[in-house]
Amino acid sequence: MADLEIIPVPTRILTDKDDIIDIVEKYAGAKIGENDVISVAESVVAITQGRIVRPEDLTISRVAQLLCRFIPDYGSLASPHGMQSLMDIEGKWRVTFALILGFLAKIIGQNGVFYKFGGEQAALIDDVTGTMPPFDKYIVYGPKDPQVVVKKLQERLGCFGAVIADVNDLKRSRIVGVTDGVDGDKVAHLLIDNPFGNASQKTPIVIIKNFKQYQG
Repeated sequence: MADLEIIPVPTRILTDKDDIIDIVEKYAGAKIGENDVISVAESVVAITQGRIVRPEDLTISRVAQLLCRFIPDYGSLASPHGMQSLMDIEGKWRVTFALILGFLAKIIGQNGVFYKFGGEQAALIDDVTGTMPPFDKYIVYGPKDPQVVVKKLQERLGCFGAVIADVNDLKRSRIVGVTDGVDGDKVAHLLIDNPFGNASQKTPIVIIKNFKQYQG
C-alpha cells in the first residue's frame, strides 16, 4: 500500500479576484492523483468569494460591545468588531439568545451551546490577524456553499475527494465541507498540526496523498 503523505502547496497571495477552483488546479493539479484528497483552507476560499469586511466599515452597537466580553480572549468573537460582524449576518437577537443559552448551559457543564445556536458563522468568522496577510486586516466570514465548492474541486481534479478545512495553531481542526465518501473526521485528525500555516507561509492548499487506501 502506498504511503500516506501530507503535502502543503504554496501559492501567490490570493484575493477576491481569483477563482478558487482555477487556483487549486493551477498550483496543485499536476500533483493530484486519483487516490488523493485535496484540502483547502476555509478562510482562503471565503476570501476568493469576497466574504470579507474591514473592521472600520462596521457600525459597532452597544450590544456587541457587551456580548464580546463573554467570549474567551482567544476567540474571534472576543472583539466588538468580531461580535458585530456575526450579529450583522446572523441577527442581533439570535446571537444574544445563543450567548445567554450558552452561559446557562455552561453552569450545568455543557459546552458548545452558543456555537450550536448562534448560527453557522459563529464558529467560522476569523477576526483580524486570524488569516494570511494582507487579509489579516480584515474580518473574514466562513465560505459560501462549501459543499458545492468541494464537489467542483473533486470533479475538476479527478481526485478521490476534496475538503474545506478550518484549522489553526491551537490544535483545532474541523471540516467545513467534504465530498461524499471521504471520512471528514480522519481528514481533520491528519490536519491537526496545521500544515496550511496562518501567516506568511502562503500554503492554503494541502494534498493528502493516498488517502483512499488510508481510509480503507
